Amino acid sequence: MDPILQLRGVRRSFGRIQAVDGVDLDVPRGSIYGILGPNGAGKTTTIRMILNIYTPDEGEILFDGRRLDRRATDRIGYLPEERGLYKRLKVGEHLEYMARLKGVPAGEARRRVGQWLERFELADRAMAKTNELSKGMQQKVQFIGAIIAEPEVVVLDEPFSGLDPINVELLREIIAEIQDSGRTVLFSTHVMEQAEQICDHIFLIHQGRKVLDGRLDEIVQDYPVDKVRLVGDFQESALRALPHVTTVRRDGNEWKVWLDEEGSPQQLLTELVKLGRVDLFSASRPPLSEIFIREVKGSGAASPPAGMSGGGPDGAGGGRMETTESTSSIGREGGMR
Repeated sequence: MDPILQLRGVRRSFGRIQAVDGVDLDVPRGSIYGILGPNGAGKTTTIRMILNIYTPDEGEILFDGRRLDRRATDRIGYLPEERGLYKRLKVGEHLEYMARLKGVPAGEARRRVGQWLERFELADRAMAKTNELSKGMQQKVQFIGAIIAEPEVVVLDEPFSGLDPINVELLREIIAEIQDSGRTVLFSTHVMEQAEQICDHIFLIHQGRKVLDGRLDEIVQDYPVDKVRLVGDFQESALRALPHVTTVRRDGNEWKVWLDEEGSPQQLLTELVKLGRVDLFSASRPPLSEIFIREVKGSGAASPPAGMSGGGPDGAGGGRMETTESTSSIGREGGMR
């Protein structure tokens, strides 16, 4: 692995609050690296140390093999979660200024501003003041400001805030282009589903401490396929009585079934066929949100925690975080697909 960014034993406190506690990280060059965790976990403090806004109390941060300094941070673009626009500047002026701050020549800065405003369908707002824009437009301008100098590392803190689905998809497309160019993206969010869709590496932080990090696909592979969605003419009592079933929930016309550590989808399917017709059968690994909760609680139990958004047996509300890996699926015709 060729790390562009390394954290070694990094700690940072604010009074008696230990915001970041002994974090070690290696961010691979050219990766989309998720910095994930609930609100207040230490994500923003970690990011601000990477940006040299905060200095670690202990440990060190290396950028491209050298201790982080101001020259290194000039090679980093940053989209903060909070708004950071110059309210009295016009959109075009603001973006040109952001480019010039990172060393882009004036003529090239103007060219890039025009190019990006066209792509984001904001060309007609170039002369508008930034405080006259809607929240979504402001977010797009701020995103352009983070990438306009073509930095080697782009740090995005909750980049989809305030955006409609069309613009979310546009940002995803641009993030992929940044990676394709060999550059690195740090993507910070508390929405695990977004990370599953975008990131190839992740770092999970909780109460200032690293919970886990590594390649997303390898992390997910370490967890068993223990959740099954199925459609068929079954009674709940019959499903509960099947071997290795821990939890059964009805969700519309579907059943959701969780298995214990010794159960397998293949065994469950064999038993289901004995009970009756199976119209749909889809087995999956736990979503990232559930993996995070299991790691924090130190439990490998197959049944997800109560109240877990989108994946738990209580079916608690919120977004459906089921970005999972299907291992088998049977359709209405009975064939595997």
